[in-house]
Amino acid sequence: MPIESFSPKWTQGVAGLIVPIQRVEFGIDITYHDQPDLQDITGFYQTGLGGFWLAIEADKVVGTIALKDIGEGMAAVRKLFVASTHRGSDKGLAKALLQTLISHAQMFGLTTLYLGTTADFKAAHRFYEKHDFNVMDPAKLPQSFPRMAVDTRFYERLLPQV
Repeated sequence: MPIESFSPKWTQGVAGLIVPIQRVEFGIDITYHDQPDLQDITGFYQTGLGGFWLAIEADKVVGTIALKDIGEGMAAVRKLFVASTHRGSDKGLAKALLQTLISHAQMFGLTTLYLGTTADFKAAHRFYEKHDFNVMDPAKLPQSFPRMAVDTRFYERLLPQV
């Protein structure tokens, strides 16, 4: 499945994928309007060395992943969401999205990726750990890391330089 960089024409499709997953599947009391990063994806993520990527199928957003440049060779991984119909290791979409992000990060010389998630997202923990992210003490997060109030578990991945 092709993965492409975000363009504003996909704004509603991104919201239509992410917000229902957050609210219905994960039970997080959050709306589109509570997420200024989703309202200005270009200005929030596609600056510096950051990016925002989409998986599109039949003119519909079925997957997303974002990279927020936080300076000094570091970045935050955010907004990895995949439609329920496209999940699973047999489909490989989450892995393809993550690999797109990692390839971009390495190409631009980023050295460290950080991410936050909630303690309840066990499948996400397994996914990140399988892809070389290590649980870390939140006290060691860089000051520039954009912490979300719901995040209680944090990961770090060092990137080999190519």
